[in-house]
Amino acid sequence: MSGLRWGILATGSISRMFAADLRTAGLDLRAVGSRSVEGAIAFARDFDIANAHGSYEALAADPGVDIIYVGTPHPMHLENAELALRGGKHVIVEKPFTLNRSEAETLRDLAAERGLVVTEAMWTRYLPHMVRIREIIGSGALGEIRGVFADHTQKLPDDPAHRINALELGGGALLDLGIYPISFAWDILGAPDSIKATARFGETGADTEVATVMQHPSGAISTTLSSSRAAGPSTASIVGTKGRIDIDGAFYTATSFRHISSDRTVIESYSSSYDGRGMQFQALAAEQRAAAGDLAGDVLPIDETVAIMGALDDIRAQIGLRYPTETL
Repeated sequence: MSGLRWGILATGSISRMFAADLRTAGLDLRAVGSRSVEGAIAFARDFDIANAHGSYEALAADPGVDIIYVGTPHPMHLENAELALRGGKHVIVEKPFTLNRSEAETLRDLAAERGLVVTEAMWTRYLPHMVRIREIIGSGALGEIRGVFADHTQKLPDDPAHRINALELGGGALLDLGIYPISFAWDILGAPDSIKATARFGETGADTEVATVMQHPSGAISTTLSSSRAAGPSTASIVGTKGRIDIDGAFYTATSFRHISSDRTVIESYSSSYDGRGMQFQALAAEQRAAAGDLAGDVLPIDETVAIMGALDDIRAQIGLRYPTETL
């Protein structure tokens, strides 16, 4: 069993996936909190969880919980993560971390004040194929990285009532889908010096397509495309002067890639193989950080999460997107 005792805040589909992977990895899942007792009991029954709380407050106050996963919709992340931190719990918050940079800074500063880990559940960074890709890049085998290209394009419901199209829930392609390729570009190339963005909007005012071009300190350029209305390959490529890496779709999940030299020779073919969806790797990393008292993090430092939220703010300013729940 794990050294930390987990709680799950919210019982939606993403929380179910996370709970399943905690069980796959043999981690110590102790409690769940829902807005209703009935919802908590049903979730607890499905995942063999001992303690079912009919409120988020009760979960945050549970002395048998050390770390809480927050799986609520985007606009609730700040309030729910604050609640958990004030309850003395380490916190992993579903991506995107918050609605904006100001909220992200609030969580970062509160966690530091309390001596607790708070981290974004950008699970892609912790997947084995991404670990291997960073090793290849670090070895210099790709030479100078000149470009990164990634798309996250899905055919999601166009029903105006669906969460993806609801501005009041932070819906739209940018926060739900764009966060993946944008975070990926930062992972490979670091923070950009400049960002240019363009977008298309749907009937509710939510963004349905967002594209970015970013230039990074090395001079390398990254491009991203996200869409909630059209299913594309959702692949990614890293292109260097000595070769490239092509990551198969969906690049942000358990997948395969090829390391290809400049003369088109395949140097390495990698294929992921493990139980579960892969969300357990971020959970294991969060546990290790908490055990070590590592509040900053290395794979996804909290300051980088805050900066990425600032970049999303910049993108939204360029395309004219604002969420009605924001208090800024």
